[in-house]
Amino acid sequence: MLRCGVRAGGCSGMSYTMDFVPRSAITEDDTTIALDDGLDIVVDPKSLLYLYGLHLDFSSALIGGGFKFANPSAEQTCGCGTSFTAKAS
Repeated sequence: MLRCGVRAGGCSGMSYTMDFVPRSAITEDDTTIALDDGLDIVVDPKSLLYLYGLHLDFSSALIGGGFKFANPSAEQTCGCGTSFTAKAS
């Protein structure tokens, strides 16, 4: 399963985290999202507040490839696109 989340840090204040975890690492508080291709994404409750509505895309291009985050909860993003400043509530 792919665990996605956010943590304090990065150029803009919060950075995205992604890691593969075994099913045994999932807690009852986590939200699981099943994708059509068979991959399950897991998000902890605190990160879900910042990732709700996130559009995650991947490109295998040699230049500029990798994961791209389009986050409606982001007020600002850094130049590399891996960190953001959350909108004030």
